[in-house]
Amino acid sequence: MNEILKFEPIFKSVIWGGRRIAEFKGMPPQGDHIGESWELSPMPGHESVISQGSLKGETLPAAIAAHGADIMGERLYNRFGGKFPLLVKLIDSADDLSVQVHPDDALGAKRHNSLGKTEMWYSVAPAEGAYLYAGFSRKLDVAEYRRQVAENEIIPSLRKYFTKPADVFFLPAGRVHSIGRGNFVLEIQEASDITYRIYDYDRRDAEGNPRQLHVEESVDAIDFDDTADVPVPNVRPEAGRTSMLADCAYFTTEVSGIDGCTVFDLSNRDSFTILVVTEGELELRSEGGSVGLRQGETALVPASVARLEICGKGAVVSTYIK
Repeated sequence: MNEILKFEPIFKSVIWGGRRIAEFKGMPPQGDHIGESWELSPMPGHESVISQGSLKGETLPAAIAAHGADIMGERLYNRFGGKFPLLVKLIDSADDLSVQVHPDDALGAKRHNSLGKTEMWYSVAPAEGAYLYAGFSRKLDVAEYRRQVAENEIIPSLRKYFTKPADVFFLPAGRVHSIGRGNFVLEIQEASDITYRIYDYDRRDAEGNPRQLHVEESVDAIDFDDTADVPVPNVRPEAGRTSMLADCAYFTTEVSGIDGCTVFDLSNRDSFTILVVTEGELELRSEGGSVGLRQGETALVPASVARLEICGKGAVVSTYIK
């Protein structure tokens, strides 16, 4: 099985969402509060559906059940027990997201029978003045942390960063963080939907109730020593060049500028490759055929594809697992 797979986006309506995701994709409006598009998801109840080709209409887990090692690579198929290990999103924050933290793999497994959640953000199109929070600005003990949350004073203890296009933020599990209003990011993360919400600006849900917080659950998840300034590389795509965005045990993510045709040798990866077009319009060519990708679209290149040619003019973010 060596077809390149495209998927239908899964749009998520949330109180802090906006309208920019559909605009970015060149689609009709999907609603006034679309905060996320799950571009590639294996999550139960939110499984991505293949949009074209011989597997059209199949979910990602169903395709892996039928063609597991071909799609994931034998190494990763065995490592993750046939479960796809990553989740890819576009995020549009018309308002501030909650301050939150995610558990690591050990705590995720213990509490939720789930992976943890290490993630990264690639800033695609921030509005002027857009900002986010990542890590603590000073050392807190647990008692002071609880007090600050209870008294709505946690924000000044977080490091604030104003975002530029092509900024890269790496967020290991345990790092307290929040995406501020005005951001538009591509998120690559472990396939987990476990979030401990710490502070939410006293917002209410649709029924007028305070949104649930997970302050006590967060205590064991937080890295209270995470007080150093977070490195923020700015990695703009350059034509004919592939540049590293993030490299960790959970994913390796790069950005490539395309102007013409570029060939990628995937023969030694033994891993799937996820591609998200962040600029322009590109054509992906392999021995299994060709697939067109516009800005905002996502494809999955099976591990069985040894050679990939990408043609057109634009930029593409690629992710695989070493």
